[in-house]
Amino acid sequence: MDGLSLVDSVGNDEAVIATNDDAASCKRCAVALGYWHDRYISYFVRSTDRKAPEINRGYFARAVAIKILVDKFIEVNNGNCQIVNIGAGFDTLYWRLIDEGKSVKGFVELDFPGVTSRKCLYIQRTKQLLQAVSDEDYDVKLNRHNLHGHTYKLAGVDLRNISEVEAKIKESDLEYSLPTLFLAECVLVYMTIHRSSQLLKWIAENFKSAFFINYEMVNLGDRFGDVMLSNLHLRGCDLAGAEACQSTETQRKRFLDAGWAGADSYDMLGIWARLPPEEIARVTQIELLDEQELLNQLFSHYAITTAWTDHRWSDVQL
Repeated sequence: MDGLSLVDSVGNDEAVIATNDDAASCKRCAVALGYWHDRYISYFVRSTDRKAPEINRGYFARAVAIKILVDKFIEVNNGNCQIVNIGAGFDTLYWRLIDEGKSVKGFVELDFPGVTSRKCLYIQRTKQLLQAVSDEDYDVKLNRHNLHGHTYKLAGVDLRNISEVEAKIKESDLEYSLPTLFLAECVLVYMTIHRSSQLLKWIAENFKSAFFINYEMVNLGDRFGDVMLSNLHLRGCDLAGAEACQSTETQRKRFLDAGWAGADSYDMLGIWARLPPEEIARVTQIELLDEQELLNQLFSHYAITTAWTDHRWSDVQL
């Protein structure tokens, strides 16, 4: 990274990469129980252990809220937009959008090469996944870490290296002038504030009309937050960017300081209250919840932050 050691950003990249497997496994469990529909997650995670009800509800709230925001952005732009999924892991958003007939001009996924190589392999081996990224007039280009389809691109990259990110974005044929949605789920927190700020500033300076959805920890300064940090530390996942996760205000401030025109941030308690009532009624019947307080604690320690460089997107909210 610009000739500097990466040790200052993440002490153990392998431990961070392993969080993708954890998240995919949790999504697979919630989908299997009927929290939301995703016929593609099983291609990336064959089986999983049963998760606690509060974990399943937490992933439901996260998945549904993000999908609502993505759908709104696509709708207001009539599909004339792009999506960049940062630290995408085994996310299946592209395929779910295709199923729903929601097309965009370009869809790019970025992650560590150790993750994208596995995703490339799964896509190559699975007819349903490969067909969706193929086009009769466009041959899919595939190597160990990267896949280039007609509108879908998957690229292995170290997000802490801005020049590398810029090169991958250029290779992906994205247009800087088109409205572009950036999505990150528990990604920036594993980078130092300096590195994540560099990335956010680069996006704000280069994309004429950008909208960002960031799902991440928040309120880490209390006892529950201390336990979260301690548990992650034991797994080798020190949160180098925890400073930006102290409150919803620090989450907003990180974007404003990086040159974004505006930002909003709400913890998942507030997000849960904004989800469709009929969906809340449905999922609360799937599993009994012994301790509502534990779910409330989890919800109060995660947040969704939206930011924009173009004030037209300030209304893309839940």
